[in-house]
Amino acid sequence: MNTEIDSAAKHPFEFSGSGGEYFRIWIVNLALTILTLGIYSAWAKVRRLQYFYRNTTLMGNSFDYHGNPIAILKGRIIGVGLLLIYNVTISLHVGIGLLVFAGLLAALPWLLQRSICFKLTNSSYRGLRFRFNGSIGGAYQVFLGWPILGYVTLGLLFPFAHQRIKAYQHNNSVFGTSPFSFKADEGMFYIVYLKMVGLTLIPIFLFGVLAGVFNVFGGLAGAGKDPVKMRETMALIFMGIMAFYLALFLVIGPWFAARMQNLVWNNTALGAHTFASHVRARDLFVIYLTNFIAIILTLGLFKPFADIRLARYRLTHMALQTQGDPEAFFAQEQQAVNAMGEETANVFDVDISF
Repeated sequence: MNTEIDSAAKHPFEFSGSGGEYFRIWIVNLALTILTLGIYSAWAKVRRLQYFYRNTTLMGNSFDYHGNPIAILKGRIIGVGLLLIYNVTISLHVGIGLLVFAGLLAALPWLLQRSICFKLTNSSYRGLRFRFNGSIGGAYQVFLGWPILGYVTLGLLFPFAHQRIKAYQHNNSVFGTSPFSFKADEGMFYIVYLKMVGLTLIPIFLFGVLAGVFNVFGGLAGAGKDPVKMRETMALIFMGIMAFYLALFLVIGPWFAARMQNLVWNNTALGAHTFASHVRARDLFVIYLTNFIAIILTLGLFKPFADIRLARYRLTHMALQTQGDPEAFFAQEQQAVNAMGEETANVFDVDISF
């Protein structure tokens, strides 16, 4: 699909990856990960990210990823070890297992903060690294405090928590020496969430009507006296529930993804420069639906092609809107970074993300 961004002041992102190329990387990654019992997954992640980064360009220059597979492997060993400890303790004693779970939950914000730092520090554009300056205290507020309040309030504060998470991520990100900023407020997130709830009620209503019609015509009324009919009825109910969740994934999912990408990036800036995103829900719906069907029909082999299709659409419908000469901006950033020295970039030797 062609991008809708054509203003002279806007520089669109471009994506040159192809399904055939990525399939070869994907299938080798999958085979080696299975043969090494998961050990190769760290190297697979680096190869995957490098392919997507290096095929994403802005103003003729590509991004790059520099993550160390050993660091990723160490993080995954830590993650698997923590899960094993929890599973063993919960099977031996529920109380001890719950205490271990509470400890894991308490460590989660710190782990997420480290993961964001690792990802940005190992990402670059035009040879300039990204950085993340978010504090540990801020991570505990947005990744633990606000989500807990969201559950306590039965979801009423989930949009508020979502806004806080995005503000924490974007307001603390840096490219070279220039900080990113985020201006979307809580009300904007509430609008998207309220619309999503309204859309979700539609399939729930339709499912309820169908269930009522089925019951009226004797589906449940006479099923209790006939075991065979009962099994058939339960199978139909199960299929209805699965169809409901499939509808949520294929309809609500792309709508929410499109609205949220536009909301976040249309309210994000890099210094004086801003971003633009024009993803359409109906386009994402078509991509989600056709990808889902193709993956099912090919027993999963279409997955890398699906990833490429989705990445190309979402990236090519984004742009950087520059103020003044962008080349002067990047040259100034390069000089500022050189003057500060490479030691200003935080180097993390563990990545816990999967």
